[in-house]
Amino acid sequence: MVTQSAAAGPGLRQRPGAVVECAAVDFLGIVMALKATVYRVQLEVADIDRGYYADHPLTLARHPSETEQRLMVRLLAFALWADEALAFGRGLSTDDEPDLWLRDPTGEIVHWIDVGLPDERRLRRAAGRARQVSVLAYGQRAFDVWWDKHAAALARLPALRMLALTDDAVDALAAMASRNLTVQCTVQEGQVAVSTPDAYLVVEPMRVHPAG
Repeated sequence: MVTQSAAAGPGLRQRPGAVVECAAVDFLGIVMALKATVYRVQLEVADIDRGYYADHPLTLARHPSETEQRLMVRLLAFALWADEALAFGRGLSTDDEPDLWLRDPTGEIVHWIDVGLPDERRLRRAAGRARQVSVLAYGQRAFDVWWDKHAAALARLPALRMLALTDDAVDALAAMASRNLTVQCTVQEGQVAVSTPDAYLVVEPMRVHPAG
């Protein structure tokens, strides 16, 4: 069992309690506190495809600009690529870290994972730093435009793997969100069965790249 927390980035100051505060300055120069909402998750992963079975107590901090849809996609990404050493990066707080990453004992990045529609240049930089780069994309209409624009360039990245979620799947995941959440994820043949005490959902991420 491992406990992972989303790290506080520049301008963030962690303190005991249920929130993370980040400093912002309004147009009058007055410092305001933007509170990140903390979600505590007991995640049970049974990945039959990879033969990986583990419980992960997780703490996720949702930045004020992050939706519950994105938060739950991050959680699903953790379940898809779960590992004892997988950790949440600072994500929205910095360009230098992914949403999730797996590093070896030397600090080398083994797996860089982003959710949503990251900048193409960001993914090229990630491919130069990590052995494997994965994207769990969502937002169907925006994704179609984004992929048409960047497909040719991204196809030249042999380390890149991209999956995409439907809007219905993302909305159903967001409906499961809770500040204190117990969730089981069973991965088999590319499908993820997600269950909580109150809901059950089967998600099948579409394989975008490499095709097949």
